[in-house]
Amino acid sequence: MSLGPEASVTDEDSAPAADAADVRGPAEKAIAGRSLRQIAWRRLKRDKVALGGACVVIFLIVVAILAPLLSKWLGHPIDEFHNDTLDPTFGTPKGAFGGISKEYILGVEPDSGRDIFSRVLYGAQTSLTVAFLSALVSTILGVAFGLAAGFLGGWVDSVISRVMDFLLAFPQLLFSIALVSVLPYELLGLNARWSRVAVLVCVIGFFGWPYIGRIVRGQTLSLREREFVEAARSMGARSPRILVRELLPNLAAPILVYTTLIIPTNILTEAALSFLGVGIPPPNPSWGGMLSSAVPIYQIDPMFMIIPGTLIFITVLAFNLFGDGLRDALDPKAR
Repeated sequence: MSLGPEASVTDEDSAPAADAADVRGPAEKAIAGRSLRQIAWRRLKRDKVALGGACVVIFLIVVAILAPLLSKWLGHPIDEFHNDTLDPTFGTPKGAFGGISKEYILGVEPDSGRDIFSRVLYGAQTSLTVAFLSALVSTILGVAFGLAAGFLGGWVDSVISRVMDFLLAFPQLLFSIALVSVLPYELLGLNARWSRVAVLVCVIGFFGWPYIGRIVRGQTLSLREREFVEAARSMGARSPRILVRELLPNLAAPILVYTTLIIPTNILTEAALSFLGVGIPPPNPSWGGMLSSAVPIYQIDPMFMIIPGTLIFITVLAFNLFGDGLRDALDPKAR
């Protein structure tokens, strides 16, 4: 008879223990299963606007890479004239909306009859190449000088800061116009298009690094006094190791965000220089150059201006939306 009460007490004691284990297990598993990268990715996935911008950016990059094939399959050579598509009296495209048809997806250029679709594809290739490479140059220079100024301090910080102030106050557009105007079209064995692309990358990238340099310098000034940096110093780590292994990983988020946001600015700069006639030389295609050619005749053929202008607007907007979403996703204080 004594076994009955003991058995009942044991069953009652074991049930709460099992329930506690069931409650504690999923909670511990959920807490242990997230990293900073996973948290940022989950935040970014919830931002549908940023994902939409990222999809547009990826699509534009693929189109720029496949420009020769797409032009061959769906368009015509970029320098091929089609006078039969033009009105012989006024030189304007035959048909509505700038001559858009099955054979010419985006119509033809006035006075020349060149395929706008093919020229837009190659213009995207040119603009994105300049934007990405100049952003890379700006990021490398800005991170290097910003880290040196913030970590070393003293006269190094003073010299680099004054150089950044000088470049930020310098009239970049006027200097770019003056420099590009006097350089020859062909440099280093490259043709006119790619030699001018190389010049634009160097000019835009050089004048863009002070912006990211200031951001990196400010973040480095706050991080160099943190406990993990002092711990690395106490363990005998030298300055290069502290910069590369301790500070640089903590600066990855602002560097990535700013690089994403500077790309649309570079696209606008390249378009502005080409619009002014000192960017990509004609007859090489460029969105800014197409806008410049459309100014005298936009009242007669508005589509010639609307198409490249819309593409510039969509590209810049997509990069900005993606950059804003990326900044919110990587912000540790965001909820």
